[in-house]
Amino acid sequence: MEKFKVIIVEDVPLELKGTEGILRNDIPEAEIIGTAEDESQFWELIKTNVPDLVLLDLGLGGSTMVGVEICRQVKESHPDVNVLIFTGEILNEKLWVDALDAGCDGIILKSGDLLTRSEVANVMSGKRMVFNQPILNKIVERFKDSVKNLISRQESIVKYEIDEYDERFLRHLALGYTKEQIASLRGMPFGVKSLEKRQNELVQRLFPNGNNGISVNATRLVVRAIELRILDIDNLSPDEA
Repeated sequence: MEKFKVIIVEDVPLELKGTEGILRNDIPEAEIIGTAEDESQFWELIKTNVPDLVLLDLGLGGSTMVGVEICRQVKESHPDVNVLIFTGEILNEKLWVDALDAGCDGIILKSGDLLTRSEVANVMSGKRMVFNQPILNKIVERFKDSVKNLISRQESIVKYEIDEYDERFLRHLALGYTKEQIASLRGMPFGVKSLEKRQNELVQRLFPNGNNGISVNATRLVVRAIELRILDIDNLSPDEA
């Protein structure tokens, strides 16, 4: 790894000292050209000396969005500068997404092995989406859950013989559409009577053993479709009218 210039943005003195120690002991190629504890100090520094890497905390001055905005503006004004997030926000997943949307090159959580030489080297070599083990564990778990949900949905669609029109019908019921409104959708070749028949058929398929003797209305049918993952509750959107 060639020598590079870095600015550290960190508002907790003890953590700043620890970060400086990591760089000096483990990454001697890093030349710390300045440190900043807030936004104004950072912009004063970068005016006179543009770094190769900004090592950026997110929770500055009690506001998590300051760090995100610094990242966004650095990437807009200095696209060649690498921004590596080094944060103690270990539970705020929304903040991680905001930082990625702002263009950061990676996120290192202040847990586990903290900041390592290999992670910094990866960023400086041009790699994107550089993470340490704690955040990788969370990403992998979410990926596994996503795949499991997708497989469950595919299996339910086959098992309960759900076709395109069944899915559209159930999805729009979930969105609060009446049968009259669903029948008027573009590409829906069924009238209200046919949709009523389709609803009854869906009840029989999704409740093969009945519903403990209780009649199944549209709301219960939709809930059942969500339980079986026939409907993806995170992706409910209407078709064109």
